[in-house]
Amino acid sequence: MQIEKNAAAGTLESSDALVTVEPAEAGIELEISSSVMNQYGRQIRATVLDTLARLGVTDGKVTVVDKGALDCTLKARVECAVFRSCGKSDAGIPWGGVIR
Repeated sequence: MQIEKNAAAGTLESSDALVTVEPAEAGIELEISSSVMNQYGRQIRATVLDTLARLGVTDGKVTVVDKGALDCTLKARVECAVFRSCGKSDAGIPWGGVIR
């Protein structure tokens, strides 16, 4: 999948994350801001990169503002933002079916 336009998913509420994606030409640029960065920064990074890899995203700028979201929430937010950027969120995709 290719990120075609800017898109976002999530909120800045507690236990959630706001994920934004933008087109980029050279690989994945990942920026993470989290209130629990010292404790879970590596896990947040791994979850986001793994989700992007499972979706086949190789280029793009991804920004994550985490407010203590669980891994399943991060996966859902990344998946939704990528699908929105491709215009596929209206295509009857079985949400969660891509990521197991």
